[in-house]
Amino acid sequence: MIRPFSSTSTDTTDTTTPPPPPATSPFPGGIDRRRPDAGIHRAEPTDVGAPAADDDATPPPLPVKIVVAGGFGAGKTTAVGAISDIEPLTTEAAMTVNAVDLDRLSDDSTKTTTTVAFDFGRVALGNDLMLYLFGSPGQDRFRFFWDELLRGAIGAVVLIDTGRFEDCFGAVSHLEHSGVPFVVVVNAFDGRIRHHPDEVRSALDISPSTPVLVADVRDREGVKGVLVTLVRHAMATATRTG
Repeated sequence: MIRPFSSTSTDTTDTTTPPPPPATSPFPGGIDRRRPDAGIHRAEPTDVGAPAADDDATPPPLPVKIVVAGGFGAGKTTAVGAISDIEPLTTEAAMTVNAVDLDRLSDDSTKTTTTVAFDFGRVALGNDLMLYLFGSPGQDRFRFFWDELLRGAIGAVVLIDTGRFEDCFGAVSHLEHSGVPFVVVVNAFDGRIRHHPDEVRSALDISPSTPVLVADVRDREGVKGVLVTLVRHAMATATRTG
C-alpha cells in the first residue's frame, strides 16, 4: 500500500549556510576567492592596444623600375653612375678592333669600353619611391635584350648625343611600339646644345606630350631632374590611359 507523502517527514539535507572561504587562498599567488577579479593582472593601456614599436615607422618606399636607353656612347653608364646611391653595377668590356665597324664612335671620342649587358643603380626619390635604374646597351645588335629590360618598367629615359643624332632612332622606335612612357634627353656633356629641343622633337616626330629635356648627365642634380620629370610623365600617362 502506497502511503501519502507526509509533510512531517524528516529532510536530512544540510541547509545551513556554508562558511565563507578563507581569506587566504590555497592557490598559488594568494588569490582571494571572495573577489573574482582578485589576483588577476589588469592590462594597462601600454599592454594591450598600444602600437608596436615599428607601427609608426615610415612605410617602405615603392620600388620603381626605370630603363635608361639611347644610342651607343650617349652617356647611359655615366647617367646611372652620377645619380646612383649605391656603387653602380656595370658590365663594361674593352672595345676591340673586331667591333670597329659595328661600334662607330665620333672622331673626338675617347671611349674605350662598352656596355655588353646592362648597368644597374638605385636612388631614393624622396621617402615614397625607390628607383631602380637599368642602363641598356646602345648597339643595335643587343636589341633582342631590350624587351627583357623594359619588362615591368614604368618608363624610360632616351639619351641623345646630338652629334650622332641618328643613333637614338632605334630606341625611340622601340619604346613607341612597346607603349612604355619615355622622355627624351639631349645630353649637353660637352657644354653645347647643337639643336633646340623643339628641333629634336620635330626630327624624332614624337608625341607633343613626350617631354624633351636638356641635361648634363655627369651632374647628379641634372639627372635627378630628368627622373622626376619621367615619373610625373609616367603617372600622367597612366591616368590618361587608365
